Amino acid sequence: MVREWDPRTASSAEIASLLDTLNAVLTADLPQDPPWRESSLREYLSEVMPGERRISWVAQEEPAADGTPGRILGQVQVLLLGGIGVLEVLVHPSVRRTGLGRTLVKLAARRIRDEGFGSIGVEVVGDTPAVAFYESLGFAREYVETRSVLDLGAVDWPALAEMATGIGAGYHLEFCPGGPPDDVIEAYARAKAEVRDVDDGELRPSSYDPERLRDSLDTLHRRGMKPYIVLAIHEQSGEVAGLTEVVVPAQHPTRADQYDTIVVQDHRGYGIDRAIKARMLLELRSAEPELAEVQTWNAQANEAMLKVNAELGYRPDRDWCEYGVDVAELVHRLDAHP
Repeated sequence: MVREWDPRTASSAEIASLLDTLNAVLTADLPQDPPWRESSLREYLSEVMPGERRISWVAQEEPAADGTPGRILGQVQVLLLGGIGVLEVLVHPSVRRTGLGRTLVKLAARRIRDEGFGSIGVEVVGDTPAVAFYESLGFAREYVETRSVLDLGAVDWPALAEMATGIGAGYHLEFCPGGPPDDVIEAYARAKAEVRDVDDGELRPSSYDPERLRDSLDTLHRRGMKPYIVLAIHEQSGEVAGLTEVVVPAQHPTRADQYDTIVVQDHRGYGIDRAIKARMLLELRSAEPELAEVQTWNAQANEAMLKVNAELGYRPDRDWCEYGVDVAELVHRLDAHP
């Protein structure tokens, strides 16, 4: 039974069942990743940025004879943003290779086409069955990053403290739990707009406009994801010379996500990138005592940041790929070969 599904109005039992399927997928495909929790999962699935929409369907077993709802064994959700529909598909390992994933993608693709969007993008984790699945549907790989994971239990904390102070004269660092203070939002946005260490592809866009940045921070909080920021301030001008962002999700609070790390072009060469990331880890150690790992994503061409990450103790884990397809071609292919 496949039906459109709204996490905002779904029952607690449905949210819990979806969580079971999500964790079954993680166990099968990413066994080293921490399991997700139900905390703020409803909000994570439903809250979006202004101007964006999320549409979801679930595949559910038929109710039992006593009326007990069947398990949710699959889900597809589409985030409509800009000119693209971003796809996420979950299929419980027990029902893979039954055509369910294809059915879910077909539903989503038709809706994306009907909504007037021209292309579909999806993030695919390397060395998982998803790679062959999407390539069989005609998706093409467009962008690749490597995920690296830092085990905080293996960090050399005294060495890290030295790194955090190894910044050129004329700069100081500021730690901002919850996000940058409002009086630096515009300078923060300018730094993000001027340069980024690496193009992160189009499926995880960053916010450069001050109002859009405020909306982004508000959306993170509503989704149960707590941001932490470390700023490098150029003392003479007061400008933001560098920044790094880490988010600790309520859904998996033992592993944080590293977002943007940016050093403005005119301020490179002063050790800012290493210092702000080291300071962040030192602050997280006390601010988030449950935290055990931090994961980050970088393109292989971004040699400078890969070097900094290696110095901090990050270890490469898996490729993380963006795939894309023309929506009209995908719908035609799925209709021609049901």
